[in-house]
Amino acid sequence: MDPVPTSAEPPRSSEDEAAAFFRAAPPLRDRDAVAASLDAFVARHSAGTGGGPVGVVCVTSGGTTVPLEQRCVRYIDNFSSGQRGAASTEYFLKAGYAVIFIHRRGSKQPYCRFLPEDSFLDVFELGEGSEIQVPESHTTVVKTAISSYRKAIDEGLLLKLPFTTIFEYLQLLQLVSTAMNCLGHHGMFYFAAAVSDFYVPWESMAKHKIESAGGPLNMQLSQVPKMLFILRKHWAPKAFCVSFKLETDPDILLHKAEMALRKYGMNVVVANELANYKDVVVMVTSSGRKTVRRQSKEDDIEEQLIDLLVKMHSDNITQSHSDQET
Repeated sequence: MDPVPTSAEPPRSSEDEAAAFFRAAPPLRDRDAVAASLDAFVARHSAGTGGGPVGVVCVTSGGTTVPLEQRCVRYIDNFSSGQRGAASTEYFLKAGYAVIFIHRRGSKQPYCRFLPEDSFLDVFELGEGSEIQVPESHTTVVKTAISSYRKAIDEGLLLKLPFTTIFEYLQLLQLVSTAMNCLGHHGMFYFAAAVSDFYVPWESMAKHKIESAGGPLNMQLSQVPKMLFILRKHWAPKAFCVSFKLETDPDILLHKAEMALRKYGMNVVVANELANYKDVVVMVTSSGRKTVRRQSKEDDIEEQLIDLLVKMHSDNITQSHSDQET
């Protein structure tokens, strides 16, 4: 075998790729304010405070965009309505968790999933004296949504952090995970966002709108660094981590879920097919697989899923305490 030329560059590690990504990324807007709100939220809900939540979970939700220009007109998007993340947030709050909700702007929101999709104006009407009121057909849904949402906000149990681009999402994830590191095993990550696998590096991106007069567009995308590996190794190594694997081909789904479990050190990988992701999922762990099915069309599969994950997280915390004592 021929020797490798001395001029060849060694392959970059995941850490090097992540560092290069963050160095080149446009700075997160209001980064200092976001960091301050995170620190205050985590400090309030740190383990050991009497009467506090059973844990803190970061739920990521919605799809990331990949801008094609720095002053973005065109972008590549990932499919995700945010339904799973929004529903799961509701059930985590119901289970007694404090939730950091990293969500795509314009995606589904907790407690708003059953409101009309076309326009919020469909929820209101003008009364006889021009006062704004809710029509009878929406009264129950709106009252429940407002009551549940205000309770979570007023009790300081829900912190919402919006993103649009892959750059914003990964910077938020880094901030949240490093802030949650102090929670140890009491922290949980629930990665329901649809994160881009490929992107255009900021430094190689066109500054202005790409002109169509130039003919066909040829573009080479770079791979997004595998941040779950970095999070697991450096940012929040003791946290309980749940990721999702969505595929259109059922023949490769479980194999890829098991690969992700080992490669990124996840506690659970939730495998689901695009064709029936609302009705059935398979929880893949180091000890085996468990299939979860929606019981009826009126139920959310997320309710069963979160119940199982809460139990697994509790067992993980108990085991960590036992390991410390021995």
